[in-house]
Amino acid sequence: MEQKKTKIICTISDINCDVGFIRDLYHNGMNVARINSAHATVEGAQKVVDNIRAVSDKIGILVDTKGPEVRLTSMESAVGFVVKEGDRIQIKDGPDKSCCSKVLYTTCPFFVNDVPAGSSILIDDGGVELTVLEKNDEMLMCEVRNSGVIKGKKSVNVPGVHISLPALTEKDKTFVRWAIEADIDFIAHSFVRNKEDLLEIQSILDEHKSHLKIISKIENQQGIDNIDEILSHCYGVMIARGDLGVEIAAEKIPLIQKKLIQKCRSRKKPVIVATQMLHSMIENPRPTRAEVSDVANAILQSTDAIMLSGETASGKYPIEAVRTMCSIAMETEESISTPPDLDLVNVTKPIAAVLARSLVAATLKLPVKAIIFDTWTGRTGRYLAEFRPKVPIYAMCYNGYTMRELALTYDVYGYPFEVTGTKEGFVSNSLKILMDDGKLSKGDLVGFIGGSFNDELGATYMEFKYIQ
Repeated sequence: MEQKKTKIICTISDINCDVGFIRDLYHNGMNVARINSAHATVEGAQKVVDNIRAVSDKIGILVDTKGPEVRLTSMESAVGFVVKEGDRIQIKDGPDKSCCSKVLYTTCPFFVNDVPAGSSILIDDGGVELTVLEKNDEMLMCEVRNSGVIKGKKSVNVPGVHISLPALTEKDKTFVRWAIEADIDFIAHSFVRNKEDLLEIQSILDEHKSHLKIISKIENQQGIDNIDEILSHCYGVMIARGDLGVEIAAEKIPLIQKKLIQKCRSRKKPVIVATQMLHSMIENPRPTRAEVSDVANAILQSTDAIMLSGETASGKYPIEAVRTMCSIAMETEESISTPPDLDLVNVTKPIAAVLARSLVAATLKLPVKAIIFDTWTGRTGRYLAEFRPKVPIYAMCYNGYTMRELALTYDVYGYPFEVTGTKEGFVSNSLKILMDDGKLSKGDLVGFIGGSFNDELGATYMEFKYIQ
């Protein structure tokens, strides 16, 4: 049965998270579910998690932190209010106060102090631009530069201005601890600027001996400048193009995206391309041609995963959006050629990496239908995926969290697996699982890479076998 290789992440809100809805997302191509803590409570997030797990134990779960970001406070009216070019509006400090049409309050208690006169303030990813005309100790007097709608809890960006914010808010810490207790798979930390922003989260994870993996969201120039040290302290990267495109000139984003994907691949780190991929499908049943090209381009650049945000969290056509993204992925993947070689620098298990490269190369000359490996950590699967084989990769996982982590890795699909202790047991049991699931048939040639069995030493052998 044909299946896509690029993984799809869907944002799910507790407002629309019933089991039937999640099952439809999963059956149409969702691999990882995302919960945005900026718009959620722990209780609401737990409801989403419970319903996801009622659907499948193979769905990875990712939770965003707010990170060092600035947002507007809440607003009584859910629809917000209209502003016109030339209007004047004040911004004041008051994280505990509500916005209104005359005064905006932000979640940062030092916002007025940090923002100088003359600055541009961008609301909701640049949907509305304000210019600071003057300031005093209590407020910023701003002029609206373009007509639009301002709603509560929307993002606030001030390009080129450093805002005094901690790496982790108290809400972030609460969500990290909840994620550990709830056995979540990934924490996507927002607005990562340097390794220090990650170390605080990692210290909490280490304190609780958690397997939870950190995804660094790259959303500003600092994150781009420090990408090498960031990659040394995280599991993977999300290229969050919404805030990135606000902080940095939009025309620079395509090349930045390409550069960051290449960096991640060279370090064998999963990478996600996110934000506004099928944005028009929030309101329309079909995407624009530009959006289709955008998704395809990310896949051609070798991203591991692509993400839907408002399309599935609050859009009118969530299932159609997933189905569309899946179709684009499958069509685009047909044109991807297997790289003849890949740098094996920075690998922790060189034997496994060399075997992975050799096995993928062999699939170009032999009629191999699939690659199968056993794993404790998922490392061999990530090596295999980097070589972009034409055949699917199936992971026999000795623990559940590794299976779900691999839901983020290109072309790797995990199955729960019991330790057999022998090569013969691994081969026969894995083939039975995949034949029962309709992935393989008698007469198929299969490539194996394995050797862990009762330990975590990594892959030590490869072989080929026709299914009898």
